[in-house]
Order: sequence, then structure tokens, then C-alpha cells
Amino acid sequence: MTKQELVDYIADNADLSKKDAAAALSSFVEGVKASLKKGDSTTLVGFGTFSVSKRKARQGRNPQTGATINIPARNAPVFKAGKALKEAVN
Repeated sequence: MTKQELVDYIADNADLSKKDAAAALSSFVEGVKASLKKGDSTTLVGFGTFSVSKRKARQGRNPQTGATINIPARNAPVFKAGKALKEAVN
């Protein structure tokens, strides 16, 4: 499902205009980004949790040359599906 298809679905399901549905979806995405940027997590009960995983610095290999490279530490976004979402998919 693309973003536009999701906007169309939200508009139809919530009886909103496509403009309002697009604004609501964009607001949700920006809210999750802001939360993760602060290091907080966002939990939607029954759907899942968006959080930040702290990855340590490590060494890796360039697959083309085999040379060792240093991979710096970084924060990565993580999504863990909730129980209801897992059950809905199965």
C-alpha cells in the first residue's frame, strides 16, 4: 500500500476529505519522528511500538574488496508489532 492509497483508505473509512486525511497522516508521521528524535518511544496499543535502538560501533567487511571497515555507532528506528496486529496478520 502506498502513502496515497493509505490516505484514500483513511479518507473513506473516517469520512474525511483526502486533504484532511493526508494532513492527519503527515501529522502522525511527524509526531512519531519527533518522539524518536527525543529518544522516546511511541506506543499504539494493539498496533505496536516505535522506538529507537542504539547500535554500537563495530567492524565490518567490504563485500567487494574484503577490506575491514569501521561502522560508527548510530541510533536506528525500530518497530515492534503488537499482539493484535500479529494476530490479524496470521
